[in-house]
Amino acid sequence: MPSSDSYSHQLAHSARDAARRLATVPTSTKNAWLTQVAQQLRLQSETIIQANQKDLDAGAAAGLSAAMLDRLKLDGPRIDALAAAVEHIRSLPDPVGEVIDGHRRPNGLFVSRVRVPLGVVFFIYESRPNVTIDAAALCVKSGNAVILRGGSEAFHSNVALQSIIASSLKTCGLPENAVQLVNTTDRSIVGELLGLGQYIDVTIPRGGRSLIERVTNEATMPVIKHFDGICHVYFDATADLKMATDIIVNSKCQRPGVCNAAETLLIHADAAERLWPSVAAVLQQKKVELRCCPQSLKMISGGKPATDQDYRTEHLDLILNVRIVDSVDHAMDHIRIYGSGHTEAIVTRCVTSADRFQNEVDSSAVVVNASTRFNDGGELGLGAEIGISTDRFHARGPCGMRELCSYKFIVRGDGQVR
Repeated sequence: MPSSDSYSHQLAHSARDAARRLATVPTSTKNAWLTQVAQQLRLQSETIIQANQKDLDAGAAAGLSAAMLDRLKLDGPRIDALAAAVEHIRSLPDPVGEVIDGHRRPNGLFVSRVRVPLGVVFFIYESRPNVTIDAAALCVKSGNAVILRGGSEAFHSNVALQSIIASSLKTCGLPENAVQLVNTTDRSIVGELLGLGQYIDVTIPRGGRSLIERVTNEATMPVIKHFDGICHVYFDATADLKMATDIIVNSKCQRPGVCNAAETLLIHADAAERLWPSVAAVLQQKKVELRCCPQSLKMISGGKPATDQDYRTEHLDLILNVRIVDSVDHAMDHIRIYGSGHTEAIVTRCVTSADRFQNEVDSSAVVVNASTRFNDGGELGLGAEIGISTDRFHARGPCGMRELCSYKFIVRGDGQVR
């Protein structure tokens, strides 16, 4: 292998060349590639599972938590779901060339804004190897070249998936360097690529706080951050018991190791006695550790006192913080102080409370009477997402194909001069 410095420059140069070609590739060619990828995922599922098992075995030996191993796992149903997501992306409109708006000026010029690819995306992510396919599919369909830097814990899985991506690009006549996987676990190459802002247009980090902070500090190009998922569910005074129970169980327990899983439950004081003991019993049956404020701790057995740090922590495990609040204002104050701007949900039968919550809570997704787990690109109709941005600019929430585009002005005239 060449030295890491020349290797990083090779990756960036190759991606830049591929991006120029991809920007004008017809939709039909990109869709043919997506069809090929979906087919090969299903045909080669056993090979993928065997590679993934190497990562799972190494992860277990290294002491990864059950939640982290779940994030890492690829099995038959997950691979089939991944192929289905690729097919969904294929079915979506191509954003490249979409006319956002247009108008004619008094001097006769016609001015329009047209979507164009960002160019070269450097995507850094941890654990979940399914993101390798999601990112490749979204980037290529939106005309972007992408450099993928997965975590070392998923190395074998990512190599197997990249093999499918690369062979499919070649089969369909697309630039083979449109999707490149960094083929070394040397961490220094991340810093080198972050320094190549003249070739790479945007970096998207998806992982723990230390990764995000490092990328933000070192990047010489814009960064779209996928930060902590400290997500809240708030039971308003009028919340229905069954709905409240179903929503918090799904938000916390379905996949506790993902960013849109709930970390804190807030309960209106007027509903606490009616809701909390029953909800707590169901959560404890699901093996959830409850870390409670003094008031909620007194109402159940088997809970633990919550600390201030608990409310600031993305547990990514079967651990739930609980606090009883006096009002919807108190709930929103808690979210402002402790939230990460990711996803918040309210369970209520009061239209006024629902409206206030959705209008005043400032997060990338605000959910009324549904699970926090719906803040997901696939669930919101984007096909998949390359990350869920907690930024306000340039993208917010799940980043799909449109979020991987910028725009340019097209000005058409017939000889006008200023």
